[in-house]
Amino acid sequence: MAGTKALLMLENFIDGKFLPCSSYIDSYDPSTGEVYCRVPNSGKDEIEAAVKAAREAFPGWSSRSPQERSRVLNQVADLLEQSLEEFAQAESKDQGKTLALARTMDIPRSVQNFRFFASSSLHHTSECTQMDHLGCMHYTVRAPVGVAGLISPWNLPLYLLTWKIAPAMAAGNTVIAKPSELTSVTAWMLCKLLDKAGVPPGVVNIVFGTGPRVGEALVSHPEVPLISFTGSQPTAERITQLSAPHCKKLSLELGGKNPAIIFEDANLDECIPATVRSSFANQVRSYVKRALAEGAQIWCGEGVDKLSLPARNQAGYFMLPTVITDIKDESCCMTEEIFGPVTCVVPFDSEEEVIERANNVKYGLAATVWSSNVGRVHRVAKKLQSGLVWTNCWLIRELNLPFGGMKSSGIGREGAKDSYDFFTEIKTITVKH
Repeated sequence: MAGTKALLMLENFIDGKFLPCSSYIDSYDPSTGEVYCRVPNSGKDEIEAAVKAAREAFPGWSSRSPQERSRVLNQVADLLEQSLEEFAQAESKDQGKTLALARTMDIPRSVQNFRFFASSSLHHTSECTQMDHLGCMHYTVRAPVGVAGLISPWNLPLYLLTWKIAPAMAAGNTVIAKPSELTSVTAWMLCKLLDKAGVPPGVVNIVFGTGPRVGEALVSHPEVPLISFTGSQPTAERITQLSAPHCKKLSLELGGKNPAIIFEDANLDECIPATVRSSFANQVRSYVKRALAEGAQIWCGEGVDKLSLPARNQAGYFMLPTVITDIKDESCCMTEEIFGPVTCVVPFDSEEEVIERANNVKYGLAATVWSSNVGRVHRVAKKLQSGLVWTNCWLIRELNLPFGGMKSSGIGREGAKDSYDFFTEIKTITVKH
């Protein structure tokens, strides 16, 4: 425990009210390794209460016009933006990312998620065809699915939580969200803004806890017809098993092992800074030890350089940026997702070779290609088995377009149209005249 320090106590948010839980789990400050927060260890009872609240709120929320729902989402965005510094400080402390990153990416993007879907939800169209020889007209309508179960990961806590909540709400669904138990604080803080923004009770319910307890209760509940999950492949397999008896709609955004392909004609002044950021942005020592055992060379970082920390941070979760070379393609460091500041650098001789090697992993979420040859950029991007390919840039997102992976990186896509399609059911209506 954290001695005499007062611990932050989170509560579940169900039906517009904060509710205590019968048991709690510890959450740690990654900069010190000390417990600083207690998170509800929720289970079936809390999910039952959240489902009841969400079902009761659904008729009223779904019957509101898209314009009315849009105004509420914009109000959430305004309140979140007004509290940007408070949220950035909390996200940095809870997740361990730099304060600068929380200020410039995580919280601003969370604001943008609400604003984007508040706007895009007003511009969807439906299809209509005619069969004049039969005197018939056919058209489609879309309706919200119902109660949406949303499960978000620890690495981008509020960023990815709002990326799910905003489109679900905009489409007229009600929500039960489960953030990661490791990084729950900004989700709890968001709840405080919902009533001020005019979100009716029961429209958004946030239940905290672990995957095996509260996550499984949510996923297996027969009255939650839709699950959107971002996280690991083993968890996605379990979600699929639990959802199968109910034929639930699933969106699964899973891991990635994203190659950065740098050709000899790349603009290194742009390439190197972006590649460094993409390699070391997340905060695994076991992988480095395994790489050493396999004969790889560590150029800097773990096991090479000394990490000097202030006394209060000695027990914190820190690791030096580490660069590995002379490593085999089949090494775990080349094939598995590493949430740490570790990058592997390997040479290649041709386009064909690097494409084959980049595709020789089970994941296919994203990739980057650096070259001044426009033809090469298009050829390589087309052949890479990745749902998203950045060329001569990194992490520039157009939210109107699909985001999601191939192979073991998941099922489904997220974005303006894709999220709207996922969070609604389509119906064809035929009228004979």
